[in-house]
Amino acid sequence: MDQRDLHGYGENPPFADWPGSARVAVSLVLNVEEGSERRISRGDAENENVYDMIDDIVDLPNLSMESHFDYGTRAGYWRVMRVFDKYGVSCTANCCAEALALSPWLSRDLLSRGHEISCHGYRWASHLYMTEEEERDSINKAVSTIKAACGQRPVGWHTRCPHTKNTRKLLIEEGGFIYDSDAYDDDLPYLVDAGEGQHVVLPYSLDTNDMRYQRPEAGFVRAKDFADYVIDAFDWLWEEGETVPKMMT
Repeated sequence: MDQRDLHGYGENPPFADWPGSARVAVSLVLNVEEGSERRISRGDAENENVYDMIDDIVDLPNLSMESHFDYGTRAGYWRVMRVFDKYGVSCTANCCAEALALSPWLSRDLLSRGHEISCHGYRWASHLYMTEEEERDSINKAVSTIKAACGQRPVGWHTRCPHTKNTRKLLIEEGGFIYDSDAYDDDLPYLVDAGEGQHVVLPYSLDTNDMRYQRPEAGFVRAKDFADYVIDAFDWLWEEGETVPKMMT
């Protein structure tokens, strides 16, 4: 029997009761993947081929793609932090464990600024073809690696999609995760049974997400295009009186 919930909260979603009587809560997420992507130069069978590098380089390192990823930690991170500092906002840093191990300064800087470090898997790779035992080992390795880099373990999780039928069960089994974002099916968080307790699912959004710059059909050309889209989504929800948890960027 299919166990999908195709109804959700229905016509009358619950009142979220955000702090300060806020009507909308926005969760800003910064993905940290640099160095954990697939690359032949570190012994992988293939190079990462997502983003705007259209050539699928086979059997040789794709140095252009590696440079593309390097920009994030070398320059992009600091640009984003300056904006966050300017407006006094915090974010969830969705970090691949290997990326933090390669850039230990990054975790120290994130925590010193008051940001949350969540886990984006051990590497920036889907768990789709892992056996249950392989996935369990990968989750445990990710937790221990982030704890070693940060001095604290992550309590949030988001797999590079798609995840597997075992992912959430293994996160709950591991015992230290409060929530995961391996869902795209709602505007509000919801609870699922987790043995004697409950586990929070905080749905992620690929709609208000800057990855759409990499999709020609999205139509984003200037920064203002993306900004207008996100602002429109926020304003519509505000005008309608909805209470939603976030817009991911």
